[in-house]
Amino acid sequence: MLIKTYGSAVYGVNAQLITVEVNIDKGIGYQLVGLPDNAIKESAHRISAALKNCGYKMPGKKITVNMAPADLRKEGSAYDLTIAMGILAASEQIKCEHLQEYLIMGELSLDGSLQPIKGVLPIAIQARQEGYKGFFLPKQNAKEAAIVNELTVYAIENIKEVIDFFDKGKALTPSYVNTREEFFKSYTNHPYDFSEVKGQENVKRALEIAAAGGHNVLLIGPPGSGKTMLAKRLPSILPPLTLSEALETTKIHSVAGKLGNESSLMTVRPYRNPHHTISGAALVGGGTYPQPGEISLSHNGVLFLDELPEFNRQVLEVLRQPLEDRMVTISRTRFTVTYPSSFMLIASMNPSPSGYFPDDPKNTSSIQEMQRYMNKISGPLLDRFDIHIEVSPVAFDDLSEKRKGESSEAIRNRVIKARELQTIRYKSIEEIHYNSQIGPKQLDVFCGLNEDSKKLLKKAIDKLGLSARAYDRILRVGRTIADLDESEEIGSYHIAEAIQYRSLDRNHWGV
Repeated sequence: MLIKTYGSAVYGVNAQLITVEVNIDKGIGYQLVGLPDNAIKESAHRISAALKNCGYKMPGKKITVNMAPADLRKEGSAYDLTIAMGILAASEQIKCEHLQEYLIMGELSLDGSLQPIKGVLPIAIQARQEGYKGFFLPKQNAKEAAIVNELTVYAIENIKEVIDFFDKGKALTPSYVNTREEFFKSYTNHPYDFSEVKGQENVKRALEIAAAGGHNVLLIGPPGSGKTMLAKRLPSILPPLTLSEALETTKIHSVAGKLGNESSLMTVRPYRNPHHTISGAALVGGGTYPQPGEISLSHNGVLFLDELPEFNRQVLEVLRQPLEDRMVTISRTRFTVTYPSSFMLIASMNPSPSGYFPDDPKNTSSIQEMQRYMNKISGPLLDRFDIHIEVSPVAFDDLSEKRKGESSEAIRNRVIKARELQTIRYKSIEEIHYNSQIGPKQLDVFCGLNEDSKKLLKKAIDKLGLSARAYDRILRVGRTIADLDESEEIGSYHIAEAIQYRSLDRNHWGV
């Protein structure tokens, strides 16, 4: 007897329907075809034990299982329940009148209980698009699937519940969690707040500007000056995730298996902080079965690279294309997957190998050593940072101050207002959403300067030894500072402040 059941495979951040065809005929044997990986091939042993422990049996006949389309590779143990239900129906141990109206997925334990699976959100979205009556999945994944409206989700603990539903007509209560209501209750709940930071007012201001314009930031300071602490708090001043951004971000983390059990819609912007020993594949994504890397897991959030010169230079170079295109494409012989990667890049570094600024008496590094240290970061990558800010150690008076600083909420409100101005300004240009994305062609249109501003910028370039690469960055940052002031014109005081945020372009750094 031939029976079809349905599951789904995830490629990139989207799912594709997989038809599991089970045919039972005379003879002996178990054949699994359709490009399955080893985890799927091993499913026969898990299914056999699970069925026996639930009062059913693996039929002693010739069982052929085909996973279509056969030219796409399938991976993982999430098809155990799909195949098991097909075998039970094909061997006529259970009724199968409505089996094809549901999407069924889950990993089986030997006692018949279900283990959680990855990629549930894109699978649930695909199930709704295909018009299935419902989606059977492990209980641990129910909250994640409940994000998708207009889809009945059945949270299952044991295969016996699915069997009783189809064979005996035993009703199951659909899992209902108002995930979207929970999202709007907690989408501004951040674990860190800028009010906890003592001093560092100039760095807070620089990060506010970065958040308002989507600018990448390089923090330069000695160990213990608070670079990591400040970077951790950056997501708290970014505009809250919209529902569409939250769905897109959650899909990526679901595919990567990073959501954890009992998780649902992500409510705050992601913050990723990979160690400097990370490989290129782990950063950009990849593998035999491609998975999202750190830059895609940072999508709609912040990627923080601590001790930037300690990263392998070849690893850092893979950042350049995603920063420009805001997506990552991973190609394999049979297929290509694309992951979104629109993120803010925040990096930190010491001013020198000894850890101190060039003019600090504690600095023991020679000019040559400092140049070698700075040259670990390529010019093209350095070009991606609009803001360079020096972070000095906090003075004792600031540390002992009991008064709290300005809260993240107050800063975030100013950032949101500035972003709203940019949304209106760039509404007719599809590829530009905020100031950091302004290209050379649009600089004259959106970043025009009056005579006073031009004179100041020319004087700064001549006197401070600013490089040519700083010119465009200063204009973009000046545009953002003007937006925070709700000013349509970029004034000389906006340019003056923007010039302060180009530390590495000055002659005394020797780069």
